[in-house]
Amino acid sequence: MAKKNRSTNRKLMIANTASIYSEQFRSIRANINFSLKDKKCKTLLVTSSSVGEGKSTISANMAIAFAQEGKKVLLVDADLRKPTVHYTFNQFISPGLTNILLGDWHVEDVVKESGVDRLQLITCGPIPSNPVELLSSTSMDKFLAEMKDKFEIVLFDAPPLLSIADAQILSAKCDGTIIVVSSGKTEKKNLKKVKEALQHSKAHVVGAVLNHYKLEKNHYFYDYYIETNDR
Repeated sequence: MAKKNRSTNRKLMIANTASIYSEQFRSIRANINFSLKDKKCKTLLVTSSSVGEGKSTISANMAIAFAQEGKKVLLVDADLRKPTVHYTFNQFISPGLTNILLGDWHVEDVVKESGVDRLQLITCGPIPSNPVELLSSTSMDKFLAEMKDKFEIVLFDAPPLLSIADAQILSAKCDGTIIVVSSGKTEKKNLKKVKEALQHSKAHVVGAVLNHYKLEKNHYFYDYYIETNDR
């Protein structure tokens, strides 16, 4: 299968590790580590309330940040409807997660290199007709258990939570969930619905990343900020 050549305007911290942009992801990483220091948390789900809030960019950069810390990291494209990880890292979409869940391929034959030391990828694979059934399957449970043994951090780029059930199902399976909030775009009523949905699935919400937040001109510019639940 040929590579997807669709261009992406996602900004990755590997482009300039000395930038304030990269520094903010290191701050996000530090806050997550602090929040989870007394908890065994290896699998993290990244989602948002709706499309276009930046959750895929956040998850990719968080994966890079953890890898640059020296951890062995896996980024999984769990958006089985509109996958993008293969675009971001210029990789093949298949084979991927769906091939594993269907029993067609073994994990070691599907994992791809990201171009970042210690960071590996599992792309979506062929887009299935039954994403909910695959994500709620025992095959997914086995996959999670196996990845916990192989990697120190496993990040799942999941679909927006309010549009479909996929992210809610995965949030119940992962150790922690991070919500991406877009400043000036995410509606408070949607955040309330997200909170209720995650409470219903008994997900552990680590915190929220505020995306696209700009201070006044006389202040330093911060693209990203994380607010954790544990203080």
